Amino acid sequence: MIIWLTGLSGSGKSTLSEALANRLRSIGTYPLLIDGDRLRSGLCHDLGFSKSDRAENIRRAGAIAILGSQSGITTICSLISPNKSDREKIRALANLQNIAFLEVYVSAPLDVCEARDPKGLYKSARAGLIPEFTGLDSHYDIPTNPEVEVPTHVVSIEEAVDKIYRKMKEINHQSKITYHNS
Repeated sequence: MIIWLTGLSGSGKSTLSEALANRLRSIGTYPLLIDGDRLRSGLCHDLGFSKSDRAENIRRAGAIAILGSQSGITTICSLISPNKSDREKIRALANLQNIAFLEVYVSAPLDVCEARDPKGLYKSARAGLIPEFTGLDSHYDIPTNPEVEVPTHVVSIEEAVDKIYRKMKEINHQSKITYHNS
């Protein structure tokens, strides 16, 4: 299974993915975490933020997620992934491999994300140091039909994890894969 968390910078994707991974570890499932920032510091260090580089970043993340899932590893991807078409390509590739794809929209509004600004990116973008910053001067395609939406400005991380976990169990039940209750 691939769990794909998408949302603006500062929405809580990384925090949520870590909390979900901890939940899965507590029941004996050891997921693969693919975080956008970590990916860009390693495998994708050669990419910038042009439209084609962003698409390649998502393609690489998706390829790793599919490889992990083919090996029976639940994969949690935490990337802004601003373009719907890029997310849909990964979903289509997963579906071709009979891999469940769970899109999670981490839907904190821009003003909340900017107030959080854990890495100072919004401040830098507003100062003109980061051009084409997603949510400010670069478009973000809001998911129109995600399997799960978690408004992290309204719900706790634990509530968000519970919501995602319940959906995972539902999808796994449909595909005959079982997760134990935590």
